[in-house]
Amino acid sequence: MPRLALACLLLATACSPQAMADNVTARAARSVVVPVMQNYMAAPQAETAADCVMANASPGEIRALARDVGTRAGTLTVQNVATILRRPATAACLRARGVGPVAG
Repeated sequence: MPRLALACLLLATACSPQAMADNVTARAARSVVVPVMQNYMAAPQAETAADCVMANASPGEIRALARDVGTRAGTLTVQNVATILRRPATAACLRARGVGPVAG
């Protein structure tokens, strides 16, 4: 019985309102990044590249990207994605996943 109580407690903390909000924000940001990446590469590679961008974006950058959900990405959004792409960790992620350099 104590194991069940512990499992329930761990499950409840994993579903905190803040964690849920962060997850929704990250998903919204990713939905903005994918179309930006599709301007430079095929859809399957764009999905992979978006994962690398999201993995290397700061929380503030994720929130900024998420603000463009439902609209066409503007110049600032494209610039934010480009900034994240220029980071060495993002480039390493892209190479590790077999995505070539991003032109543009």
